[in-house]
Amino acid sequence: MKFLFIVQGEGRGHMTQAIAFARLLRDQGHELLGVLVGKSHRRSIPDFFIREIQAPITLLESPNFEADGADKKILLGKTIRKNLAKAPVFWKSLWQIDRQVNDLNPDVILNFYDLLGGLYSLLFRPKAAYWVIGHQYLSGHPEFIFAPGRAWERILFRLNTQITACGADEVLALSFLPKTPKNKIRILPPLLRKEIKDLVVRQEDFFLAYMVNVGYGEEVKEFAGKYPHLKIKAYWDKKDAQEVEYPLPNLTFYQVNDRTFLEDMAACRGLVCTAGFESVCEAMYLEKPVMMIPVAGQYEQACNALDAEASRAGIAARSFDFALLEKAEKKDAEASLIYQEWVDSWPEHFWEMVEQAGVRQSVSANSNEMQGNPAFG
Repeated sequence: MKFLFIVQGEGRGHMTQAIAFARLLRDQGHELLGVLVGKSHRRSIPDFFIREIQAPITLLESPNFEADGADKKILLGKTIRKNLAKAPVFWKSLWQIDRQVNDLNPDVILNFYDLLGGLYSLLFRPKAAYWVIGHQYLSGHPEFIFAPGRAWERILFRLNTQITACGADEVLALSFLPKTPKNKIRILPPLLRKEIKDLVVRQEDFFLAYMVNVGYGEEVKEFAGKYPHLKIKAYWDKKDAQEVEYPLPNLTFYQVNDRTFLEDMAACRGLVCTAGFESVCEAMYLEKPVMMIPVAGQYEQACNALDAEASRAGIAARSFDFALLEKAEKKDAEASLIYQEWVDSWPEHFWEMVEQAGVRQSVSANSNEMQGNPAFG
């Protein structure tokens, strides 16, 4: 089967998922024709994605979050206003997607939670199957934990998720732990890259930090200054920053690099990060304690933190207080083994999806032939 990816350009998680899925495709004899990536004015496409995806990349102007002046808190009102003002630009992006679909003729368009993917499916009705993948689709499952209050943000989060999934033939919800499928949602393990399984896990004397919004860098500096006995390695994708910066004797900032980040994760005492999904899953696989800080104003991350706590993935906090992680419980060995087996079951799930998709394509093709055959009226 031939695949075309649409990938949201915010943060690291969707990109690492796309890399992992691309390798899964190739391992089972399928083809990735190209990748459409939604650009963000706040960050660049990291070199590791360009290197590892191994397919032609097309950049799209796509809706993105807008942050405050410190690039820390997400401002929903500003996000809505700015993106509505750019509607003509996004319309051009939809036609850009359509040109790629017509030129490449994929069997499956797989969307890693980009809003334009859902709008394209809704408005252009491509012949290719349309699949969506991400932890966010778990929000359609009755066991999903929504952050209390914040009703307006919850509505917007659900609306955004539903738009990305418009017309989806497969809704692939990534989950920390197995759940019973509900509401036509296929529950799948976290999608981790193969490299993580080859790492040598050890414990050196430093904590690892990752922040999706670079404004949290000041907070990390503040806590590093407060706890000079704690050594911290922090990763960000600040556009104008050096490859490596040393703001304090016990703190080092690195530009996002997939290889060194995973190596440091295998060696760290624990991970402190904004409450995304992918980095938490990687730390769980390596049996590292995790502390999550939801990005201010981003409701999805508030939900992620609750889901991760309920799944015993780690603890949630309001700030990058590394001292809290020193007190975190050691991972339960049996629970870690169950989680690792869940993650490693991806090839079986993928084979089942592709087999079912092939059956649907065959039935559809036969139906079209019968409709065109006078014997069938």
